Amino acid sequence: MKKQIVTIFTLLCFLITAVQAQDKSSLLWKIEGDNIQTSYIFGTIHMMPQKDFSMPQKVKDAFESTDEIYLELDMDSPEMMREMMQEMMMGEQDLLSNHVDSTEYKLLDSYLKENVGMGFAQFNKFKPLYMSSTIMSSFMGKQVASYEMTFIGMAKAAKKELKGLETVNDQMSVFDSIPYEEQLDDLVEMLDDPEETKELYGKMVAKYKSENIDSLYNFTLKSFDNDEKMIDALLLNRNKNWVKKIPEISKDKKVIYAVGAGHLGGKKGVIQLLKDEGYTVTPVLN
Repeated sequence: MKKQIVTIFTLLCFLITAVQAQDKSSLLWKIEGDNIQTSYIFGTIHMMPQKDFSMPQKVKDAFESTDEIYLELDMDSPEMMREMMQEMMMGEQDLLSNHVDSTEYKLLDSYLKENVGMGFAQFNKFKPLYMSSTIMSSFMGKQVASYEMTFIGMAKAAKKELKGLETVNDQMSVFDSIPYEEQLDDLVEMLDDPEETKELYGKMVAKYKSENIDSLYNFTLKSFDNDEKMIDALLLNRNKNWVKKIPEISKDKKVIYAVGAGHLGGKKGVIQLLKDEGYTVTPVLN
């Protein structure tokens, strides 16, 4: 399995086991408790082909009933893109080409020129995540949809505040903890067998639609090759941080949170951690 696929989609992390108990089969969960306003958490997939995308009515209803929306990042902030591009830049004394050999450079350069219209040189001052995100987008074709962008549009139309659970620096530091050589090796591995990558992503989308959060979490672990350091950095540590923030954020206002679906399931997923803190968390079924 290719860890980079999960990494690029900022931890959507999806699938594997058969459908389990009915009360686990939802991507939308209601959060209730004595010291918080009724809120919701929804598991997203950060990018997918437009033909596979739909916003469930139950999520629209939850959005209408809440006061604010929190994504992983405050994506409608005018400063977010500027901060993201700054964080994407390599150090002044470094280039991306310093982290690949000649064979890897040729493979990446050839794919980029053929499928993106830009060569390796155009990415040389950027960290691997920028190249990886561009390549993964190319796998999905020209019509790509995003739950995050859809929520931004919904928030603007409803004149609701949109905020982020993390800063750009928080999120980029997670990726920076993974050696650049390792990120690029995973990307090269994907391009060595692009059909397998497309097939795997197709399975991700199908399993995402099944709404089985424990399945999605199990796939995440398999995709990370059970690398505990990476699992902690990309999933579990972030889950803990979010669960600390959610009660404080929802103390005085109803909120819908939208984060990568791979964060919801498992014994250390956001749903179970909220339950461990004494909150009532129940699935919202169709």
